[in-house]
Amino acid sequence: MASAAGSTAPAAVHQGVAPLRAGQGYSFLLRRLHSLSGIVPVGAFLFEHVLISNATAISGPAAYARQVQFLASLPLVPLLELFGIWLPIAFHALYGFYIWYRGDGNTIAYPWTGNWMYTAQRWTGGIAFAYILWHTWTMRFTGVDLHVHPEISFGKVQAEVLQPALFIFYVVGLIAASWHFAYGIWLFCAKWGIVSGEKARKRFLAVCLGFFFLLSGVGLASLATLRKYPQQPTEPGTAVMNNKQITEGR
Repeated sequence: MASAAGSTAPAAVHQGVAPLRAGQGYSFLLRRLHSLSGIVPVGAFLFEHVLISNATAISGPAAYARQVQFLASLPLVPLLELFGIWLPIAFHALYGFYIWYRGDGNTIAYPWTGNWMYTAQRWTGGIAFAYILWHTWTMRFTGVDLHVHPEISFGKVQAEVLQPALFIFYVVGLIAASWHFAYGIWLFCAKWGIVSGEKARKRFLAVCLGFFFLLSGVGLASLATLRKYPQQPTEPGTAVMNNKQITEGR
């Protein structure tokens, strides 16, 4: 009787992040690539875009235009964008949606903090993807090509940020992308066994949360500068600066 009772006892539920294990065929490989692509190159692109490129907006239109001009001067820009940004983002997002669709939400049954954070990771990924699509389409593929006319780059972004609805969308998208990347670093290190042990994971989680606040803070400061700065031209030929002045830092 004792053994029969014991066989019906519920299995213990363990908290934590399950590691990626071999022996799962293509699924294992795709999950490895998905996890890695979230750090390099997608995460690296977000790091550069927020903490370097967008942060230059805090210094004003000339500094922002110089950064845009520098990026436009890189060799093989279309290939770099295609294979270093667009295709990795598309793979990471679409396979992430597939994982989300195949998964079962259990935050109500197991309302642990880590479980809620993981759920937030999925939702912020969806929001960030919509934000990236919109921002990329409007800034890169519609209107004036900023790679050709970097002098109006500040004004083009500013024109969107000054619209209340789009400003809110920018703020929400920025915070979502920052959280998705920062917590994604923690998930990556936990799943790949780079950070092991409960204490080490808790300490590293604190580091990742600090990184989230850094990304969000710099991004919000850039948006605030765009809103408070005198409105800049959005059409070529109307900007005070020309390409020579941008290069010389005037």
